[in-house]
Amino acid sequence: MTQRPIKPIDEEYVLNVVRLALKEDVGRGDVTTELLIPHASRIKAHVLVKQDAVVVCGLDFARTVFRLLDKKVKVTAHVKDGDLVGVGTVIMTFEGPSRSILTGERVALNFISYLSSIATSARTYVEAVKPYHVDILDTRKTTPLLRQAERLAVRAGGAVNHRFNLNDMILMKDNHRVIAHQEGSLADAVRMMRRKTSLKIQVEVDDLEELKDVLAGKPDMVLLDNMDIPTLKKAVRMTHHAFPAGKRPLLEASGGITLKSIHKVASTGVDRISVGALTHSRRTIDMSLEFVK
Repeated sequence: MTQRPIKPIDEEYVLNVVRLALKEDVGRGDVTTELLIPHASRIKAHVLVKQDAVVVCGLDFARTVFRLLDKKVKVTAHVKDGDLVGVGTVIMTFEGPSRSILTGERVALNFISYLSSIATSARTYVEAVKPYHVDILDTRKTTPLLRQAERLAVRAGGAVNHRFNLNDMILMKDNHRVIAHQEGSLADAVRMMRRKTSLKIQVEVDDLEELKDVLAGKPDMVLLDNMDIPTLKKAVRMTHHAFPAGKRPLLEASGGITLKSIHKVASTGVDRISVGALTHSRRTIDMSLEFVK
């Protein structure tokens, strides 16, 4: 897999999230470690991956755990976000005061295993659509306050981020039309929005009649929601016939798409496939902290 450059995450965001995670886990102090471990004790420990075909992500979060807890802990990353590793790979090493490493261990591992699970899932979806030229996108179905982190993981797995929040672009869904009591055609709605904003415009459609209507308004993107494979193929043909090369809107398929169905969806010729499961359904990556004798 050719890895795209991974857009870095905001450093202040990482600090704030890790600070909250440490406050949640450590509370007023690690009483067990403070009672049992001598203050002068020092250790060296490896973070070990215990599964195969794992895409690593979250290293900066783990590094920040010890930046906040104890800068005397030396943190060494042996891989980078987006790297594919196998079982038994040592991805990080922590060396320094035993108390600090024991206190920060769980928070650091939680971040890496959590974000690596999303990155690994994203890679699985990306691999499933080869050799089609289609982007796999995430959605806004993310964990509250962890969207930046989860979207970093999506990028690490080779997938693409959709709009980050509601002010990034226009996405007119069926609920907007119902509540606004929209009159007139979808094409008219696109033209009206075009006059009022320079943002990209995407419109959701449920069938081919709605697609025909909205294409006349020349949106930037069309969301093909919950269409079966034959309908998706017709939608692609309709769009290609309506526009000259390089001028047509991008077509995005969405709605309950799984690993089992995504290859067929990609084969229809759509440009993008959005998959909520990238962030709302994830498996745990098994990792452990092993002390070096």
